[in-house]
Amino acid sequence: MRDTRDPGIQSVARFVADKIQLEPEIALVLGSGLGSFAEDVEDKVVLPTNEIEGYPVSTVEGHAGKIVAGKVDGIKVLVFQGRVHYYEGYPMAQVVFPVRLAATLGVKALIVTNASGGLGDDFQPGDLMLITDHINLMGTNPLIGQTWGFDRFPDMSRAYHPELRAAIEQAALAQKIVLKHGILGGWSGPTYETVAEVRMLKQLGVSAACMSTIPEVITAARLKLPACGVSCITNLASGLSDKPLAHEEVTEVAALVEGKFHSLIRAAVPEVANAAAKIVL
Repeated sequence: MRDTRDPGIQSVARFVADKIQLEPEIALVLGSGLGSFAEDVEDKVVLPTNEIEGYPVSTVEGHAGKIVAGKVDGIKVLVFQGRVHYYEGYPMAQVVFPVRLAATLGVKALIVTNASGGLGDDFQPGDLMLITDHINLMGTNPLIGQTWGFDRFPDMSRAYHPELRAAIEQAALAQKIVLKHGILGGWSGPTYETVAEVRMLKQLGVSAACMSTIPEVITAARLKLPACGVSCITNLASGLSDKPLAHEEVTEVAALVEGKFHSLIRAAVPEVANAAAKIVL
């Protein structure tokens, strides 16, 4: 089991492994309004997270709070149908609990997804964006004070692993899906950004802003778990459209692009699994 120096996570992993009876290869975290992809999993076992001692409970619409284990195109997967967020009041140690659990269960790669506000001039609601890098503006880091994992000071230059990114690009090409590229900016929330903050983010080179994902990818780096990610652009950031932002819009747009998102992720899973098998850490 990958997560070191923490008997607590080992105990939870044994409990989950006994329930799902599966050795997953790929883990996926599904963002706001994107959880329906879990319905595509074959031979599935569904484990409500409230049955897992110590597992944080999501309080946000669009996050079901389930772990779904099964297969996608023959690849064994562990799907987190929803996540918890820092803005819900959880400490970072609990926000990143699913990633630590997945790593401890032995997955070879992590695919993160989210709903994001687009800042790029050519972005429109409904676009899918391959995350090439991130800027952490949450004001904290999930590794502060933590001793689990490997390097105390993990390298982040390949946080979104280039070989896994190439695998997702290949999947998009095969499905004839237009895939934008960009840098993700992580905001603590729960407020959306001000117009002035959006101007700042654009000057920093941020392509899309969200309130999640980045702590999970930082944790994956600490655990030497290769990661990659896709953002669904569900709205334009503050000041870039003529209407106020609302979470209902996020979930509505995510539902509208459900078919395109499902096609991309379904095609990406075997590509990512093949790429992950060749990565030497």
